[in-house]
Amino acid sequence: MENPRKEKEWIIEGTVWKVGDNVNTESITPSRWLHEGHDSLMAHIGEILIPDFPKKVNNGDIWAGGFNLGCSSSRNAPLFLKDKGIGVILCHSASRIFYRNALNSGLPIFEIGEGAEKIHMGDRVRVNVRTGEIKNLTTGEEIRTKPLPDFIMAILEAGGINRYILSRKSEYKLLKRRGEDESRSFKAE
Repeated sequence: MENPRKEKEWIIEGTVWKVGDNVNTESITPSRWLHEGHDSLMAHIGEILIPDFPKKVNNGDIWAGGFNLGCSSSRNAPLFLKDKGIGVILCHSASRIFYRNALNSGLPIFEIGEGAEKIHMGDRVRVNVRTGEIKNLTTGEEIRTKPLPDFIMAILEAGGINRYILSRKSEYKLLKRRGEDESRSFKAE
């Protein structure tokens, strides 16, 4: 049976913008510009790390990092990277909150371990978000990582956790009603 819902292909191809190890969210989204407003931040995002980034990034480009990407704070740097056009994040490893912020913002992120060493600044890379297949089109090297679980893909498909929850509002109401019914029957016993 054909799926009536048209699903996004989830193949992202772009230029790599690569940063090093232990890159903190302050370096990606400096508070100086964060407090000036969204437009100011977009004009300066990532420039501490890569001066040309805010001027030359294109939609679908790839943010790549080393160990412990996004350490130090709960600032939602992935949301702003997505707003700037980044299509996927690849890294050796990411801080847990950075990782969850990416997925909750609707931005795919893959921790690819030593595969991160096969990706360099300026490379053209293609990522199949559904399968976890990554191909460096510049060097021909291929990286295979575990695909994201179905429930994470559902969050990405919805555009982030907030849209995911809103799209299932009727399910939550049903669960709430069931819970109320169960608590009434529990009290009656």
